[in-house]
Amino acid sequence: MARILVTEEIAASGLHELRKAGHEVDVRLGLSPEELLAAVEGASALIIRSATQVDAATLDAARDLVVVGRAGIGLDNVDVPHATERGVMVVNAPQSNIVSAAEHAMALLLAQARNIPQAHASLTAGKWQRSQWEGVELYGKTLGIIGLGKIGALVAQRALAFGMQLIAYDPYITAERARHMGVELLELDDLLARSDFITIHLPKTPETINLIDAARLARTKPGVRIVNASRGGIINEADVAEAIRSGHVHGVALDVFAKEPTTESPLFALPSVVVVPHLGASTAEAQDKAGIAIAEQVLLALAGDFVPFAVNVAAGEVSNVVRPFMGLAEILGRFIGGLLDGQPADLEVTYNGELAGAGTKILTLCALKGLLSATGHQGVTFVNAPQLATEHAISWSDKGSVASSEYVNLITVRSDAHEVAGTLMTIGQRLETRIVSVDGHSVEVPPAASMLVVRNDDRPGMIGHVGLALGDAQVSISSMAVGPDPTAGTALMVLSTTSPTPPEVIERLRATEGITDIHLITLR
Repeated sequence: MARILVTEEIAASGLHELRKAGHEVDVRLGLSPEELLAAVEGASALIIRSATQVDAATLDAARDLVVVGRAGIGLDNVDVPHATERGVMVVNAPQSNIVSAAEHAMALLLAQARNIPQAHASLTAGKWQRSQWEGVELYGKTLGIIGLGKIGALVAQRALAFGMQLIAYDPYITAERARHMGVELLELDDLLARSDFITIHLPKTPETINLIDAARLARTKPGVRIVNASRGGIINEADVAEAIRSGHVHGVALDVFAKEPTTESPLFALPSVVVVPHLGASTAEAQDKAGIAIAEQVLLALAGDFVPFAVNVAAGEVSNVVRPFMGLAEILGRFIGGLLDGQPADLEVTYNGELAGAGTKILTLCALKGLLSATGHQGVTFVNAPQLATEHAISWSDKGSVASSEYVNLITVRSDAHEVAGTLMTIGQRLETRIVSVDGHSVEVPPAASMLVVRNDDRPGMIGHVGLALGDAQVSISSMAVGPDPTAGTALMVLSTTSPTPPEVIERLRATEGITDIHLITLR
């Protein structure tokens, strides 16, 4: 059971999932930064939304922390690089509020076009001013979408229904993909010059802060209206306020601000501005989805499993073809770590079969994690494995070929002078893991928590020597495979044992005539 600290409100359904898994859920809302430093001590997981600042000091105070979960999309309130350095996984719920955010952007677009909040305030103040609040139609207008990711694509879909002409800027989207959405892809300056409306859907990064400043506002079409429901700080609020006063920009609709919470902005006094307090994800549906999603991610992280939405794991998306092989890849990494007798070396992973074209970054990461864990590195995670390898001058690489002579899929891990290969075999209705080659010797043995690899002269009696030594130590053999090498006159025994082989038995076997090498393999 782990302690999970929750510092902001998430859906009750998410809290229920965490408690159902047997964890202690410690809900502490409204903590000051000082109180957070004290509360996070001893916590294995920290769940936040947008208000809690998870900085380096917080992460340093949380010595037992495994995962930080953000119940939403943005992560600008989390020091992700420092979390990575400490081996803390950072996860979010990137798909929980995309529909709510897209609908909110459209609501702001309509509110800006038709002056809805201003007209409402005027009428409730006792004024009937129809002519003052004349608006414009969306139909036939050009909408410039800056950021054509998941939310931007949903906005494009909805804007098409209003009869808008769609253009977009996104350096990570191909022109062909944009065309499939009914969108013309442009450079940013061209988009600014052609758009009647602009809507922004970008993460907050050093590159996007102040993206829309005075210089870029000057390149926009006169009378443009701008919507930002993504992240504060992407639009320079002072610059856009001045552009509105000058008449070049008609108005803006903002859900987000450079500093939040805020009750002051140069924009608030301008009549053509629509502002709301960061409501993009504030729907019952989005909150419920975010709560469930972040609970699922945190539970996976606490269990040591791969987490699909971990933002600081260098693995990319994991396909259904690749996912079943993750355990095998880590086993092979641990196995070769045993062959190296605790002395890690550079790692190379080769994929044969349909795996080769299925996106294997996560498998290579699993093998690297296994290698480091088996060679004395403590606290190795999917997050910090690449960093640990770099710190110890260990390189890693992979390659693949769809050709596979004997197996449908084969993973081969090489390090120093050793190699081990494995596959998944369908036996009846089960998918079972098999080690099929060790140091060039063909074997077929299921992996076990404790194993031995013995290289010996290929002559009668050698299996007996090993069996007798293990029997004398009350160590049972659960499975065994022997791979001879006729050209060298040697053989390799790979044994699975029900308990670890004691060091004195290893030394006894190492001293036995005819045994040239022996390695203890621990796969747990």
